[in-house]
Amino acid sequence: MLLPGLAAAETDTADTEREEKSREHIEQLDKPLYNPFVERYVLDDLKQLRIDMANQRVQLTQQMLDREHSAIDRAVSYSTNTVTYFFYLIAGATSVLVLVGWSSLREIKERVHTVADDEISKLVAEYEERLRSIESQLNLKTRHIEENREEIELTREIQALWLRAQQDNGPSSKIVIYDQILKLHPDDVEALTYKADAVLELNEPQWAANLCHQALVIDPNNGHAFYQLACAYAALNQKEEAVRFLQSALQVSDSYRVEMITDPALDKLRDFEAFRQLIG
Repeated sequence: MLLPGLAAAETDTADTEREEKSREHIEQLDKPLYNPFVERYVLDDLKQLRIDMANQRVQLTQQMLDREHSAIDRAVSYSTNTVTYFFYLIAGATSVLVLVGWSSLREIKERVHTVADDEISKLVAEYEERLRSIESQLNLKTRHIEENREEIELTREIQALWLRAQQDNGPSSKIVIYDQILKLHPDDVEALTYKADAVLELNEPQWAANLCHQALVIDPNNGHAFYQLACAYAALNQKEEAVRFLQSALQVSDSYRVEMITDPALDKLRDFEAFRQLIG
């Protein structure tokens, strides 16, 4: 009993160490692990995976339907045999009753028909309810497949817009592309922060600050939003606010410290004592 527990504890410890090493490695990276082409490959792979999962769901539903139909056929056959034997039993009983004079053949016949109709009605109602349940499940699966297809198409369109934005060097055209992304996905924090960066290139710091505040409403712990907001306040010559948001960005990720040293958007803070202390 103790050996499985010890093995599980050792496995958890090893997994924790691997996660810590991976996190330290990621924090030391100087550039992103992936480029747009790798992201496109991952996205296509994800799309194929979702399509395979949808096909698997359809196959599973079809197998369930086949089994349900087979069960229904067996149940109907069983019910038919039961009703037939029931008729034979009633016929024998009727013959006995007619012979002894307890009831007429017509009364027995009517009673048999009434009982048989009731049983058949119950069976029909039961299987109609089962068929309605199967139809409801099929409609639900179909709706899920359609939603997945629409989500894949939306993701492909957004990814194509991101690739266009990365290939475009003009801030004005980038803003147009980011607006298209936000139209498709209004809560895209990354699009808001990158739009703020492009707006800063157009020397519109107040606009950029408003965009960063919108991003922080959606994601209060977004480091890029804090950093862009600091750049906007630096351009507005509000040095205290800029340093405060830089501190918030460093709390999210210490990797911003290297960018703070060389970023020309923060040149107005170079002589500010609080900024010099911040970059150490």
